[in-house]
Amino acid sequence: MTNHITTKWLGEMAFESNNPSGQTLRIDASPEDGGKGDGYRPKALMLSSLAGCSGLDIASLIKKMKLEVDEFHIETIANLTDEHPKYYDAVTIEYHFHGPNLNEEKLQKAIDLSVEKYCGVMEMFRRFAELEIKTVFHG
Repeated sequence: MTNHITTKWLGEMAFESNNPSGQTLRIDASPEDGGKGDGYRPKALMLSSLAGCSGLDIASLIKKMKLEVDEFHIETIANLTDEHPKYYDAVTIEYHFHGPNLNEEKLQKAIDLSVEKYCGVMEMFRRFAELEIKTVFHG
């Protein structure tokens, strides 16, 4: 399977990029880097892709396992190297679950399945960064 996107320059430091489903997003540099800050930064977008990929897996598993979760969010904290080209060499992914009836064992299994088997973006990150996975239950 091949994905094809088009990214169009809008002038200055701004771009618009589509996805295979047809939605678009804006990419822009920060003001200190010559942009207006009116869009996503490319490296931050990579972290959103990582969290989104794993989050979709886990949301699907929460539904399949019929788990009670009031709220679920992912904190993604990445270390950027000092030398150019700068890249993420270490990433911590924290999964936070909220609710009075959390099945911690099954939720951890859902995370493990995403991290180890399903999330392709996680596998891509593994090629260049050390990953640390944390789970936090808020009962």
